[in-house]
Amino acid sequence: MTRTHQFLPSGAEQQLLPGGLRVPLPVGRWVRQHFDPSHIESIAEATARAFERPDTGDLIRAGTQVAVAVGSRGIARLSEIVAAVVGEVRRRGATPFVVPAMGSHGGATAEGQRRILSEYGVNESTLGVEVRASMDVVEIGRLPDETPVYFDRVASEADGVIVVNRIKPHTGFHGAIESGLVKMLAIGLGKHWGANTLHTRGYLRFPELLPDAARLTLGRMPILFGVPVVENAFEQVAHLETVPAARILDREPELLALARQRMGRVLVDRLDLLIVDEIGKNISGIGMDPNITGRFEEPAVSGGMEIQKIVVLRLTPESHGNASGIGMADVTTQAVVEGIDFSVTYTNMATSGALHAARIPVVMPTARDAVGLAYATLTGVPAGRAKVVRIKNTLDVHRIWMSEALWQDVSDRSEFESLSSPAPLAV
Repeated sequence: MTRTHQFLPSGAEQQLLPGGLRVPLPVGRWVRQHFDPSHIESIAEATARAFERPDTGDLIRAGTQVAVAVGSRGIARLSEIVAAVVGEVRRRGATPFVVPAMGSHGGATAEGQRRILSEYGVNESTLGVEVRASMDVVEIGRLPDETPVYFDRVASEADGVIVVNRIKPHTGFHGAIESGLVKMLAIGLGKHWGANTLHTRGYLRFPELLPDAARLTLGRMPILFGVPVVENAFEQVAHLETVPAARILDREPELLALARQRMGRVLVDRLDLLIVDEIGKNISGIGMDPNITGRFEEPAVSGGMEIQKIVVLRLTPESHGNASGIGMADVTTQAVVEGIDFSVTYTNMATSGALHAARIPVVMPTARDAVGLAYATLTGVPAGRAKVVRIKNTLDVHRIWMSEALWQDVSDRSEFESLSSPAPLAV
């Protein structure tokens, strides 16, 4: 994307603060955070074992058409998981095909959603099956408050549907059920119409609204079962199983508890400054996971760390210009703003209703200037005592940079291991 505007004219940064933005940055070190590393080695073997359950695998009938619903999140080893599911369906004599189940992602277009799946390795050439991408939906019923529930038309015409998704804490609300199979049934497979309809009700209603919508979908659509995945703190598949349709609403809260236990996070409660190297839709639905940053789309929702300022340095290429969540940062860079596809970003944010998540933070010419501004404007922090952490992204937090002021507070904890000698932060 070509530059359309320079937010800060050359040399103007010298006027922002006495002495400009070249303030000395804090001294710190690289640190390893220790998490449980156990994970599944063979996806194919784990999937085969899961399909041996008589209440799931036996539901697949020879000669039938089975839709495998796949979302847009950057799930670890997604192509392997989908390939294994497709293989198990074929082994039972049915004909599988893939349907995108990602609400309004991909610019709310069929080709955009097909492209996203293809970049995750989920396409006709890698799987040997059709990817039937369409934004057409059918209204399958209404909730007691007259909220319509929509479902992918292509999937509705299949003999059976298998839903594949990761279970994890949601980025906009807390409840017994958050992000996973239920959300995919209610929103992902509802496409743009379904996602927009439910999001306009507001995140605070999701703990009841999503199960209600999923319950209606399970009762009226040919859902066979779900394939939930839980990841560990290293973005590895830690758990995979099959859950029959009738048990999805009961089983998902248990899997959510497991996901919370296994997810990575920064193991402190409060920071003065968090530097995030990159955000993107492949990392979190809101670019950077608020369960880590503490900044949620819905102001009434809380959790994660308490942080005075957040700096974002880059937008991932895999996000295709979707900068959803950039509004949760305080400072960012010219490069991030130049990489934003506002059409894609605004489509996503209009669907969710969280327009503030697409606001542009203060923009600095370089990463060094962005960090310098945020660091120099911290308030209530004694000189040299700022608690600063730098992470690659909110999925990759096992190796982090932390200031010496913070290291002195945590150095006696077994969860932390020093990896380097103290040195000034290099940006």
